[in-house]
Amino acid sequence: MVEPIRRALISVSDKSGLTEIGTYLAVHGVEILSTGGTAKALRDSGIGVVDVSEHTGFPEMMDGRVKTLHPTIHGGLLARRDNDDDLAAMEAHGIGGIDLLIVNLYPFEATVEAGADEAACIENIDIGGPAMIRAAAKNHAAVAVVVDPDDYHRLISEMDAGDGRTTLEFRRGLAAKAYRRTGAYDAAIGTWFASVMGEEFPERTLFTGQLKQTLRYGENPHQTAAVYVGGPARPGVVSARQLQGKELSFNNLNDTDAAFELVAEFEDTACAIIK
Repeated sequence: MVEPIRRALISVSDKSGLTEIGTYLAVHGVEILSTGGTAKALRDSGIGVVDVSEHTGFPEMMDGRVKTLHPTIHGGLLARRDNDDDLAAMEAHGIGGIDLLIVNLYPFEATVEAGADEAACIENIDIGGPAMIRAAAKNHAAVAVVVDPDDYHRLISEMDAGDGRTTLEFRRGLAAKAYRRTGAYDAAIGTWFASVMGEEFPERTLFTGQLKQTLRYGENPHQTAAVYVGGPARPGVVSARQLQGKELSFNNLNDTDAAFELVAEFEDTACAIIK
């Protein structure tokens, strides 16, 4: 069985719920490592924090570009708690285990959507965050990784039920969500670079989407289907609000989308009838 959470690293751009989760961890005796604005926000809320630079013995540098990219951090996340060689390496190099990682990434997608210039977009490409997320998710046998503030309440409930511990099933679910997040993040960056370079058909492209709803059935009644939204939702079927009637089916949505796309071709008022 995994040990109770004793040390957490928190570094977030979206500070929703930060005080609540920080207070919970502190009250339960969890040491909190943090950086920059996150550390300041926690301290301003009266929550004790150890700076990552103090933990690693190495200062932040290059305007914060290098903060958590250090063996003490990644060793603490990746060390297998049941592997004697890993434990010996931790002891030899003074590496303490990190049992919980709470990270959400620089708002790259929002920066691009706001029309920021190239320099601002580049600065909002997170490096340390995805590296830590991937490390913690790989070692989910021992480490819980939270990338979404909406999961803070789930984490609190899990720790309450387990006397400070989390279950493997819970950590595995968090790890899967973490990899989906870093995958979508990298896809957004790759798409942006293709746009900047004017590549209409890049050598490799990735499509990601956020689940909006599951459907009654697919194109045929024996099939399953769901609606995913890719990128910022423009006006259309996926951003519309259904006023009445039963839930739309796959075919209903396809027909409605075809009608919308058809009238969108015209500058003057138009209507379409799809049968």
